[in-house]
Amino acid sequence: MSASLGISFRLATAADVPALLEQMQPFNAGEGIVWRPERVERALLRLLDSPDLGLVVVACAADRLLGYLVLAFGYSLEYGGRDAFVDELWLVPEARGRGLGEGMLKAAEHHARAADVGALHLVVRPENEGARRLYEREGFKTVPRLLLTKPLE
Repeated sequence: MSASLGISFRLATAADVPALLEQMQPFNAGEGIVWRPERVERALLRLLDSPDLGLVVVACAADRLLGYLVLAFGYSLEYGGRDAFVDELWLVPEARGRGLGEGMLKAAEHHARAADVGALHLVVRPENEGARRLYEREGFKTVPRLLLTKPLE
């Protein structure tokens, strides 16, 4: 899949790991997540090596990585089997506002449909109004449920 202006969207490979880790650090900082590069690298390599777990879509211009989206597969009876979470979506600041977020979500949806995913989910900070508008334009809806998390560390 590709977009105008020389931007392409493709699945990430192990060769993308250094550039992905470089972009994952500011994503984690912005979300207030403790950055553990070794742990993230291990999990990222496993994800890239195990298509049954999910996938990573990257946006590129020439040889430069402009952003990434992590899609993690799950399973839900409510949605008839496989579902997926948009776990992370990041664009370098200079690439924002050019339609790349929409392109990344469309690419992820394309790959999700090919993997027989029945629903896409994501979480977004309430104060992140720009991201919320993007997600709503792309068909995401607020559901009357709260996401609760229990870390098992």
